[in-house]
Amino acid sequence: MPAKAPPPNERRDWLSLMARSAPDRLARVLPDLPDHDLLRAPETGNVMVQGRVSATGAPFNIAEMTVTRCSVVLSCGTVGHGHVQGRSRSHARRAAVIDALMQTGAAATLTPQLRAMEAEAQAATTERAAKAAATRVEFFTLQRGEDT
Repeated sequence: MPAKAPPPNERRDWLSLMARSAPDRLARVLPDLPDHDLLRAPETGNVMVQGRVSATGAPFNIAEMTVTRCSVVLSCGTVGHGHVQGRSRSHARRAAVIDALMQTGAAATLTPQLRAMEAEAQAATTERAAKAAATRVEFFTLQRGEDT
């Protein structure tokens, strides 16, 4: 029997982390997949990426992005879904298996690894932001004498 469902925000967070992760990093979290059946074999397609004017305005379509999705069921009956960037079928399958495992008792062993992955992703984001901030140019306007 599957364990009680995790809080929605917690599940959303680990699904988001797996979707953004590199395939090799996720493979280090779970090198060997447990027994499972495919509900939806890995399939690749496109999704529309949207943006917002000034981050708060009306949404608009930016471009399409390639994603791969997969759904699995573990032998205990727990269902997991994986959606990842790119065309890696094994990455989507592994993400779906981890999603299913995180809804069972195996979550206790996987949670520290996913937290480490999140910390690595946060450190990379901070480093990228620091590099971008170093190139920032401050513009200012001088008042000319004849304009006064």
